[in-house]
Amino acid sequence: MANKGKGSHAAPRPGISRRTAVALGGVAVVAGGVAVARGVLGGMGSTGKAGGSAGEKSGGSGGGSASKRGGSKAATSATGEKTVARKVTSLTLEQKVAQMFFPRPEALTGMGQVTAAGDTTRKAFANIPVGGMCYFAQNLQSESQARQMLSASNQISLDEVGLPLLMSVDEEGGTVSRVGGNKGFSVENVGNMRDVGDTGDARRAYDVCKKIAGYLVPLGFNLDFAPDADIVNGTSQTMAKRSFGTTADAVAPMVESAVKGFLDGGIMCCAKHFPGIGGAQGDSETETITTDKTLDQLRQEELVPFERAIAAGVPMVMVGHISCPKVTGDSAPASLSRAIVTDVLRGELGFDGIIITDSLGMGAVAGLHEARDLGVAAIEAGVDMLLMTPELTASYQGVLDAVKAGTITEERIDESVTRIVRAKLALQG
Repeated sequence: MANKGKGSHAAPRPGISRRTAVALGGVAVVAGGVAVARGVLGGMGSTGKAGGSAGEKSGGSGGGSASKRGGSKAATSATGEKTVARKVTSLTLEQKVAQMFFPRPEALTGMGQVTAAGDTTRKAFANIPVGGMCYFAQNLQSESQARQMLSASNQISLDEVGLPLLMSVDEEGGTVSRVGGNKGFSVENVGNMRDVGDTGDARRAYDVCKKIAGYLVPLGFNLDFAPDADIVNGTSQTMAKRSFGTTADAVAPMVESAVKGFLDGGIMCCAKHFPGIGGAQGDSETETITTDKTLDQLRQEELVPFERAIAAGVPMVMVGHISCPKVTGDSAPASLSRAIVTDVLRGELGFDGIIITDSLGMGAVAGLHEARDLGVAAIEAGVDMLLMTPELTASYQGVLDAVKAGTITEERIDESVTRIVRAKLALQG
């Protein structure tokens, strides 16, 4: 998502980390091949139902070997998988489809600015019990306000579907920071990742990302849309401050260490923007972006940081909207391309965690499909979660209609929801 170096040192590996499997009823269930420690939600879900709508307001500003699989499959026991399967089976089709959507709170509630979760959120969630919500600076006013809003949101999800809500923020540091440097919080911005990469010390990436986790987790966030795994190897400066560097040798060890820092800090993380958008001219926020590289060329550079992230156990990968015609044979953005999502990320790199699109409201995908068809196209490509679709209700209904018409099978929906539930049960542990 957008704003709306030569390290080779390994990151420290504590003897017992949050990557150690957590027991759920005596069974180890792992999110993304990496355990998220008990209590990662900061004790959320222990309170009663969130009542009232106090604070809610309208208006305001608007090649896969076992060692590289990543995802949840690697360390999940057979008994744990039965628990996951039972939970998936207990959900209705409508609930399962809703779990694949990841909107902003305003898109769910229809409100101009959301700073709390009460009756309005509860009623909206009853209609579309989404799997996650992404929060921005306008939603975050103070530490106490954020904690209360996230706790209440999570409780609503638990009440409706018996699963925690994935609550995310874009907290990369530097130019993409919603909490660090926000005047309502006593947290400094950790700075640009390019400056971290320029140190050449991957331990610095680990420390910085663990620090970010250290202030996000107490607020109630359980997912950070970071680290940026892009390589800035062209003339475009769109990603220059967000990327760790200009070569795979510089970026890959930083990304690996960043993933370990987030996970050891107790928060899920997301490597982005697959297969790498740092070398493309332009900004996918507002326009189509393209790479002329072949798959072999991508393997030599852009894919390397993602391979290292997967090896480190990253639980989620975000697919960008870059077109790769010399890989796919057409102009479809990667986020809607089966050749990129299923063949390369799932097949070649062996990633079995959650695949999420970049924001589907961005200019790079605008006009390619009607809102009702956009989610269908992404799911057909192989993604699990749909980030910030335009017209949430229309996109949700479009996927439901596609399943009922047989365009998408319910078994295909179950594949994605199984990955989502698996990660959530680890959080709930």
